[in-house]
Amino acid sequence: MAPVIFLWILTGKWIANGQKPIADGTNDYAIILGAKVNGEIASLSLRYRLDAALDYANQYPHVRLILSGGQGVGEHISEGEAMKKYLMEKGIDEHRLLVESASTSTYENILYSKELMPPTVESVTIITSDYHLERSKRIAQSLDLQTDVVAAKTPKVVEQKLRLRERLALIKTAIIGK
Repeated sequence: MAPVIFLWILTGKWIANGQKPIADGTNDYAIILGAKVNGEIASLSLRYRLDAALDYANQYPHVRLILSGGQGVGEHISEGEAMKKYLMEKGIDEHRLLVESASTSTYENILYSKELMPPTVESVTIITSDYHLERSKRIAQSLDLQTDVVAAKTPKVVEQKLRLRERLALIKTAIIGK
């Protein structure tokens, strides 16, 4: 039982630490990590990420946004395309938006998004749900990217399930790096 308690505390600390450093507009690119799309409509989790990105984009108009996420089961368009549609409807200019629509995992989100940036970029802002930041940062670091973050809130209705899943995923990432 002691190892389980230790891992619970450790992963909780990792999740909390993932919310730093807070982005300050220093990076020219921000990656918004995808989440479920219902048909063509962003899920609540994805809308929370997009609203956090919208606030950040309005505060730092020089930042280009990489909208990262492929098309999964039950999705009529890719997560990246759904994000583009949402942000453009909220007034973000299309020239600021780069769509990555092939990824199927957080690792691929960051890997494929990196390919859309100039090769000289060494640091990027990651925008995703608060519980998801630490693992995203670790993956970015494994791909030679430094990060700062924008934390989106997590919908209460799915928070416990997602945080438990994320704890397990963090352990996997700590062991194998993806």
